[in-house]
Amino acid sequence: MLNFLLRVLMFMVGLVFAASLAVAVLVLVVVWSVRNAWFRITGRPTSPWVMRFDPRGGFERFRTAGRPAAPGASDIVAARARGEAVDAPVRFDDAGDVSDAKVKPARPE
Repeated sequence: MLNFLLRVLMFMVGLVFAASLAVAVLVLVVVWSVRNAWFRITGRPTSPWVMRFDPRGGFERFRTAGRPAAPGASDIVAARARGEAVDAPVRFDDAGDVSDAKVKPARPE
């Protein structure tokens, strides 16, 4: 009996899903018809609804994500003001400034 009720329930869920799809399609048809009628009334040519898709767009987005961004004008001015190199605004200090590492003697082999 439980198996039968489950089948009836799933059938009803399917009917509700099919009805919602039908309503969505009808809404799109009504919107398209009103749009088309408005263009005919105003005398403008009907242009299709088109979704432009460039398959290279996603590839380029991920390909260029690994590249570091070029420094902007404000980065260059700030680097010059700090006395750093403009092409790489990161200053590498001498190893003598390191305070949290201690030099260990080499092990004899």
